[in-house]
Amino acid sequence: MNPEIAIDLFKTTVMFALYIVAPFLLTLMVVGLVSSLLQSVTSLQEPTLTFAPKLIALAGLALLLTPWLLRSLTEFAISVINRMPGLAH
Repeated sequence: MNPEIAIDLFKTTVMFALYIVAPFLLTLMVVGLVSSLLQSVTSLQEPTLTFAPKLIALAGLALLLTPWLLRSLTEFAISVINRMPGLAH
């Protein structure tokens, strides 16, 4: 295996993983920030007040982004499979 091809494949995979995870991380960060702000304003320190909204937001976003996720993962898998003959050299 060519080291340049392996490094390029690794870099592509890491960047794709960040591309896929970014909407979820950003959504959870915003929901956590808003719920923490509401907790500090109202002086409620209940742990479920941060967990439940994050869980609901994550589930809703997963349902909303499922077509995009499947299309992206399929395209990435096809591109990696098409590059496999070049890895054998």
